[in-house]
Amino acid sequence: MAKKENYLDYIPKHNSLYEYTTNKQGRVEIQVKNKGMFNKIAQIFFKRPKYSNIELDDFGSFIWERIDGETSIYEMGAAVRERFGKEAEPLYERLSKFMKILHGNGFVVYVNKLKNKRSE
Repeated sequence: MAKKENYLDYIPKHNSLYEYTTNKQGRVEIQVKNKGMFNKIAQIFFKRPKYSNIELDDFGSFIWERIDGETSIYEMGAAVRERFGKEAEPLYERLSKFMKILHGNGFVVYVNKLKNKRSE
């Protein structure tokens, strides 16, 4: 019988396609290129920027800084609980949702999922 996967065991890693910086407030900003025909038109006619910066809040920035390709989501949760205490509750629901958003937007990949795909 196959072992059931636990999302908290996933190990996220930054997607190298996206650059990020830390701003003066200590928050992480992920740089996203505005590509596609509509964005190109907006850049030409409406002077829209070629890149957008997505600023994470304190909670998101704290997590982003712990994404290293070695630390599981569960382990990150323990660090969040230590840093934010009750302010982070409901911790794992919130953390899971945040990680799914990052993954859905392509900002992170899961190291252990990549390894599993290669071994199939």
